[in-house]
Amino acid sequence: MLKSIASTNSTVHFNEKAYEVLNSHLSAENYSKVFILVDENTHQLCLPTFLGKLEQQYDIEIIEIGAGEIHKQIETCTEVWKVISELGGDRKSLLINLGGGVVTDLGGFVGATYMRGIDFLNIPTTLLSMVDASVGGKTGVDLGPLKNQVGVFTEPVMVLIDTEYLNTLPPNELRSGLAEMLKHGLIYDEAYWNKLSNLNQLTPADLDELIHRSVVIKNEVVTEDPKEGNIRKILNYGHTLGHAIESYFLQSEHKATLLHGEAIAIGMIMETFLSAEILNFPKEKLDHIKDTFLNYFDKVAIDTSDMEIIIGLMKHDKKNAHGNVNFVLLEDIAKPKLDILASKELLIKSLEYYKK
Repeated sequence: MLKSIASTNSTVHFNEKAYEVLNSHLSAENYSKVFILVDENTHQLCLPTFLGKLEQQYDIEIIEIGAGEIHKQIETCTEVWKVISELGGDRKSLLINLGGGVVTDLGGFVGATYMRGIDFLNIPTTLLSMVDASVGGKTGVDLGPLKNQVGVFTEPVMVLIDTEYLNTLPPNELRSGLAEMLKHGLIYDEAYWNKLSNLNQLTPADLDELIHRSVVIKNEVVTEDPKEGNIRKILNYGHTLGHAIESYFLQSEHKATLLHGEAIAIGMIMETFLSAEILNFPKEKLDHIKDTFLNYFDKVAIDTSDMEIIIGLMKHDKKNAHGNVNFVLLEDIAKPKLDILASKELLIKSLEYYKK
């Protein structure tokens, strides 16, 4: 059985233990109403399984939002706030967010702000949300195409990870989550990186242990720095370029939208190139990292002219200060450095390295 992981004001529970804890919490708290936020996919694929795990009858209302990053906007929150209000939600209500990162980020923000805060708990159903959105208390929504520009830090009551939900995912969604796991290895644990870069030698049973390790890594980082003043910034490795690429593809009519992990994988290749140029990150490791990502992710067509817009979008990154774009780069695997500046010329070269 996977051990529960205690974070600052919340605990992550796994598989069967998760439902034991949930059922005892529900009977102890006596909530006036239970709202379950789902998207159209988790409504169909995950909700029936979840409801089957509840031991008692509760006054439950289901709220569905559209699936995908395009719906992670304040307008969606307004609709959800209105529905909760119309259905008689009060301060003693509970909001259960059952879905991927869009549902848990947006639902967390809705819960943290409705009547200045009601209890909410997260049940991440994608690999990405299990290893990334599950700890750290980040909630929020996008501002147009700009990622996570509005939000608050608020911990859920608890996080329940049931890896059975991964069976509902298409392969590209699993790969999207794998990108964040690979990142955890690169910034924190070389042995973990090596294990993940040889996935073909692992069995599905190993996945539970790997997910657990990723949550432990992220939890250790955020516990040390809950509000991202310092060390927590290392979790943004690959995200300065990756988020800008993701935003660009989200707003461009001529580009197919990228999944978060697909964009971050590109960002990590390019930011590892910057690490080699600026911090002398070992060249042979750089090439191995590029090969590993391209083994899992198809190459995406990005033109040099696209790069102008992508560089413009990076100006909105939340790690920036005083007009500078700050990068997290690596001196070596598991040796990150914060607040590094990179010239436009080097950024163009990093794209050329990705493309060649």
